[in-house]
Amino acid sequence: MNYIGIDLGTSSVKLVLMDTAGHIIANVSKSYPIDYPKAGWSEQNPYDWYDACMEGMKELLDGQDESTVGGISFGGQMHGLVILDKNDEVIRPAILWNDGRTTKQCEYLNEVIGRDKLSEYTANIAFAGFTAPKILWVKENEPDNFAKIDKIMLPKDYIAYRLTGVHCTDVSDASGMLLFDVKNRRWSSQMLDICGVTEAQMPRIFESSECVGTVKKDIADELGIGYEVIVAAGAGDNAAAAVGTGTVGDGHCNVSLGTSGTIFISSKEFGVDSNNALHSFAHADGKYHLMGCILSAASANGWWMDKILGTNDYAGEQSQITDDDLGNNNVYFLPYLMGERSPHNDPNARGTFIGLTMDTTRADMTQAVLEGVAFALRDSFEVARSLGIHIARTRICGGGAKSPLWKKIVANVLNIPVDIPENEQGPSMGGAMLAAVACGEYPTVRDAAEAIVKLTDTVEPEPELAAKYEERYQKFRKIYPACRDLFLELAK
Repeated sequence: MNYIGIDLGTSSVKLVLMDTAGHIIANVSKSYPIDYPKAGWSEQNPYDWYDACMEGMKELLDGQDESTVGGISFGGQMHGLVILDKNDEVIRPAILWNDGRTTKQCEYLNEVIGRDKLSEYTANIAFAGFTAPKILWVKENEPDNFAKIDKIMLPKDYIAYRLTGVHCTDVSDASGMLLFDVKNRRWSSQMLDICGVTEAQMPRIFESSECVGTVKKDIADELGIGYEVIVAAGAGDNAAAAVGTGTVGDGHCNVSLGTSGTIFISSKEFGVDSNNALHSFAHADGKYHLMGCILSAASANGWWMDKILGTNDYAGEQSQITDDDLGNNNVYFLPYLMGERSPHNDPNARGTFIGLTMDTTRADMTQAVLEGVAFALRDSFEVARSLGIHIARTRICGGGAKSPLWKKIVANVLNIPVDIPENEQGPSMGGAMLAAVACGEYPTVRDAAEAIVKLTDTVEPEPELAAKYEERYQKFRKIYPACRDLFLELAK
């Protein structure tokens, strides 16, 4: 049988068709717009997601034997608020994970309800991108829309609903809502009460590789697939990417250089960072994970290349950076273009170049952007170390991981080997693997990962270069504290 994996990303949906052995038969990408109604706001139309997914699946299956499709599942952008009325129509555009409008609501949750209570209820505290603060924002600013809410969903789960008619979510994605009791894998009654919603308004919770239903007949007819095709719950994008890179079981690490950037650490045991600088979420393998997330990673490089330099020749720009340049750049960059999440939890933080001189070159600034993202990821890496977690090596995925230069920078900034998976599809690959498990091809997610995921290369850190980056990182980590109060003043 073959399996469709759908990665519902921020700028596009990426789809793969995978066979039982894990070989990618076909892949497709379809883009859709993002709206920025105000500075720091970010929204999308869920109908655009659905249209892109349907178009993508039709193109993916063009020329294929549709009868071989056994299952469909997902990875998806997390935290986005999708609200439906009693007729299951979308009430307003989805408020996305990188939307920063909820500063007031986060302050209420963290300071009035209290971080200790939030951590007790959900294992996490409020961050601007999380779903619960968005619900409070709608309640306070759009009471008419709030009164219409019949179902609260996440982005990928809206697609699962359109395919199956089932209002569903999975444990990994639900973990990022600040409405979910992560330790006990159930909705938090206390948080639902705080947000003024009921469990009846929430989707049913599934494990990531569980079947939520089968494709509706009209959808199956439109796609040309069988009525018995299973739809599995899927996972949040980072958990799905971890499955796709084989980051399952205990003590494994994955770095993602996607629109956002993450350090993802899988664990067989539930655990919470006492300072809540790292997220504590359920994992798609049935266990748990800790995750540090920076809001701008490959998107920071995309901003620099597309909007500032006005070029799409990413490789050409990076080719100007030589091995001798690495570790010797005097320009630093804070990649906080959408504020920052881990570990600062500061929606007012902003992108910043520092160290510019008259002899600073275009290549120096390009290098600073790549290094700034790696240094920001190192911040979360250091939080994990402070918890006594030993990370000996990591895997890597995401669009930024296509750059040999960026992978080399990450390996030396973190000073650990970086393993390169054979397939770079990340969340879409993970989604297809979850579908295969749901269909019984593999007993568990871990079995699927061990059978399917192959490594093709390893980037080893170089002692001399790693030492240079250690010195530069110690300078980098002083920049944000020096700018924090200024960021707040500029935001007023």
